[in-house]
Amino acid sequence: MSADLDQLENQSIYILREAYNRIDKLAMLWSIGKDSNALLWLCRKAFFGRIPFPVVQLDTAMELPEVYEFRDRITKEWDLDLKVEQCPPEEEMDQTLPPLTRAAARKTEGLKNLLRDHAYQGVMVGIRRDEQATRAKERVFSPRSLEGDWDVKDQPAEFWDHYKTRFPEGVHVRIHPLLAWTELDIWRYSQREGIPIVPLYFARDGKRYRSLGEKNITFPVDSTASTIDEIIAELQVTRIPERAGRAMDNESEDSFERLRSVGYM
Repeated sequence: MSADLDQLENQSIYILREAYNRIDKLAMLWSIGKDSNALLWLCRKAFFGRIPFPVVQLDTAMELPEVYEFRDRITKEWDLDLKVEQCPPEEEMDQTLPPLTRAAARKTEGLKNLLRDHAYQGVMVGIRRDEQATRAKERVFSPRSLEGDWDVKDQPAEFWDHYKTRFPEGVHVRIHPLLAWTELDIWRYSQREGIPIVPLYFARDGKRYRSLGEKNITFPVDSTASTIDEIIAELQVTRIPERAGRAMDNESEDSFERLRSVGYM
């Protein structure tokens, strides 16, 4: 198991360094969840303790208090160059989207504003293929228009860790260093490395968060797992999907697909 984690770690560090070497202006999106915290840790390893690009939170002002407390503590302890991008209000979202999906779309529009205002050519995102079926179609280096549009049928081939890293003007690139990881991998790696964890992931009163998001559209699931060992044991037997607490996923069959096609993480 340790060898598997070493291989994943090495692959992710290779991707991070390749992106930093090849793409002119980079930022990393930080949701403060378990995946982006693991990615932040990997960035520090890849660049010898210092992250050489901004870390951006897309903020809707709807995160849980524990998330903001964790963000502020880690920003100070790890000396992060944190940028907070305030997302537009729900009233400005596409009104044809279902209500909960409109709430989630605020971060999509916040990201578009970030790219428009700061001209980042590459944005690192801590998504994984196993989390959601639409994300299984992703590439490690995924080209987008500046508006975030994603053409799933026109993605570059990626064979044997060879990635397309040069793109024409008018294109920005999403970089996904954790794409090959699983939820179990993230927890095992977090345990091995001692990565700080938002306490909401640990059970309290029979509930815990499998996935963190805004408090108006994300809810805890039934669980008694209050340690990483217990979480790992639970994940080995559970049939409950990771995003079971994401209300948007249960609202409309194509909600996630629609958001992803226009720029959602």
